[in-house]
Amino acid sequence: MSLPAAFVSVILIWSTTPLAIKWSALGVGFSFAVFSRMTIGVLLCVALLALFKMRFPLHRKSIQAYLAGGLSMFVAMMLTYWAAQFVTSGMIAVLFGLSPLVTSIAATVWLKEESLTPNKLAGMVLGLIGLWLVFHGGLDLGESSALGVIAVLLAMASQSLGLVWIKRIGDDSSALAMTLGTLAVALPLFCGAWLLADGHWPSEMPARAVAATVYLGTFGSVLGFALYFYLIKNMEAGRVALITLVTPVMALLLGHGLNDEAVLPQVWLGTASILLGLGLHHWGERWIRVLSSIRS
Repeated sequence: MSLPAAFVSVILIWSTTPLAIKWSALGVGFSFAVFSRMTIGVLLCVALLALFKMRFPLHRKSIQAYLAGGLSMFVAMMLTYWAAQFVTSGMIAVLFGLSPLVTSIAATVWLKEESLTPNKLAGMVLGLIGLWLVFHGGLDLGESSALGVIAVLLAMASQSLGLVWIKRIGDDSSALAMTLGTLAVALPLFCGAWLLADGHWPSEMPARAVAATVYLGTFGSVLGFALYFYLIKNMEAGRVALITLVTPVMALLLGHGLNDEAVLPQVWLGTASILLGLGLHHWGERWIRVLSSIRS
């Protein structure tokens, strides 16, 4: 697949994932929805590895990476699916848009990878302002929305820290093998959570829930993950970061247009502040150089 096609595909998958999460739990419960999604993902990964005759590494570093990915995925997905009962799909996407900022802080502390320059700190401040606006707007969406927002933030933090953890391990397994290993570790945990929370096979599964679960298992858990790693390996990090600037807005529009989700003015203002913060965090130094050249 060409890089532009992969780039557009990741944007579409990430933009539609929050809404698909809400639809997948209709009539079946959040724990069964996420367990079903991950089961489909594991089966598809096994089939693809067998089809392309790709090896599945089981050395020490790969196992450590699978454990790191699986544990962070379990926490992130369980919290996200639970929170989807109380907050809109657009808000989920906006809050997950903060992940580059959290990842940057974790990489600085844990990996000594980069320094927190003034433009990065300014971007984080704008992100926090946007978070406050989104949180304030979300309080008008339901009695449990505050808990839902907190759960999504914890999910976003778990995913971000998991990525830094995997980076610290330094495993070189293929994207597909890493996806399978991560899902294989997480799947028993999702099964246990479903058995504890519900444990009953749904008597009736709405067609929309089935379609959303299959979509998430195929595209959200496998294709999206593999394409993202493909982009990271073949594109500049700054260009890949554009994905996080596009998906929240698209997700808000999709949730509003396809699921009649209310988008309050505070949420739009918060989204704009978060996106501006992300832009300043990633390209602040470049923007400063451009402004300096214009003035001179």
